[in-house]
Amino acid sequence: MIKERKSFSVWLVELLAAPLAALPMGFHLAMGHFVAWLLCDVLHYRREEVLINLSRCFPEKKYKEIKKLSRQFYRHFGEIFGETVWFGGCKGERGCSRLHRQHLVEFVNPEELNRLFEAGDNMLVLSSHCGNWELLGGLFNYNYSDTPLKVRPEHIAVVYKELRNKTWDRFIADNRCASLTHTAFDGYLESNKVFRFALTRRSQKHIYIFPTDQYPYGRAARQDIGTFLNQETIAMTGGTALACKFGMSVSYLRWKKVSGGRYTLEIVPICEDPSGETPESLMRKYYDLLEQDIKDQPWNYLWTHRRWK
Repeated sequence: MIKERKSFSVWLVELLAAPLAALPMGFHLAMGHFVAWLLCDVLHYRREEVLINLSRCFPEKKYKEIKKLSRQFYRHFGEIFGETVWFGGCKGERGCSRLHRQHLVEFVNPEELNRLFEAGDNMLVLSSHCGNWELLGGLFNYNYSDTPLKVRPEHIAVVYKELRNKTWDRFIADNRCASLTHTAFDGYLESNKVFRFALTRRSQKHIYIFPTDQYPYGRAARQDIGTFLNQETIAMTGGTALACKFGMSVSYLRWKKVSGGRYTLEIVPICEDPSGETPESLMRKYYDLLEQDIKDQPWNYLWTHRRWK
């Protein structure tokens, strides 16, 4: 997405958010816990949706266990909010240094991303709503190993669905890219522009990151991929269809939560040559990996979204 000039309303929201974002992480985590209590116990924000999702996905668990998971999720959800606001204050060189010192996310296998990137022309990375997906823009500050990343910001294209409200759409996009210092291409690509973008830039290497665990929206390509977390699931296959058409390797982005304000990020290869695969078979492999991760950390997932309809 090429950045357009900011409107006055975007400047105003960013101006009001800046002092809050500058506060330390401890404050934001405490604020997140307050937000979690407010959403869960006062506003009952999608609480029934969360309980239904958890009960259907984990039918073997008793009601007390489901209630406990629900509270753990809301705590995690609140921490996502606090971490994301804090992340918006990591702009410029000083902000990048702040982000790196915080050790908010650690990318555990940069050498694997380098290998996959150098091995082919383009990459498809399937991501989910595990962990804190709003922190992806800081990827280049999350490497604490001696292996430098060979991928640069201009290689990344994160696919997203544009919000109806233009002010919030731009504010959130800028917040997600707070630590990126380049300005021509901000790393985010609207979903209905992906095919044209890939077609016109076939000669350039890109890593397409698709968040693809939502219920298919609009005219998105969709397919029944069978059972996922004990429920029949329809998946969006636009990303894997792109990989099959353009011969991209396919990987999975694994988020694990260590504690509030601490995550690990790992790239997991799914298929390095999609010639013998179909979009549906690739999505099935992705959902198998995602299901195992959710079972390992059930609260580390976005249970408020209406994944099954």
